[in-house]
Amino acid sequence: MSVAAGAALGQLKLLALDPDDLAVISAHVQDARVETGDIVWRQAEKRLVVGLHRLDWEQTLSGDPIPGRLIAALRFDRVLACKSRNIDIGAPETSLELIGIEFYPAQEAPAGSVVLMFSRGGMLRLDIECLECALTDLGPDHLGTGDPPEDLGGLA
Repeated sequence: MSVAAGAALGQLKLLALDPDDLAVISAHVQDARVETGDIVWRQAEKRLVVGLHRLDWEQTLSGDPIPGRLIAALRFDRVLACKSRNIDIGAPETSLELIGIEFYPAQEAPAGSVVLMFSRGGMLRLDIECLECALTDLGPDHLGTGDPPEDLGGLA
């Protein structure tokens, strides 16, 4: 796992090159909000980029009563194919919640598949040459601070 100097400023920069590293990134993006319009598949570049609003888990764990969010970019390189299920890419305003990310190795290493699991059964499956993923925080999400009452089960 590689953590860049930006972490000292409260902004993470993580790089995953194996399944254990990817598990760490998955934990950091758990419950992130994603709009389908912020999922960008660049087939010619073999790259998938997902813009997201992730929970600031460090702030939450430090005892702050209102969970903050950070704007972040999740990038996968060396992607051979990208397939979706139960995600309407034609509706860019649709909001999803990222549940987690898993890696499934192929018979011939280092190839495999990465699965991004979203709320309501949405999934993205990436067939990859090898695992190369980066999570980069871009800054605080001032518009998305805290969760609306409906996300907290109606409790305000």
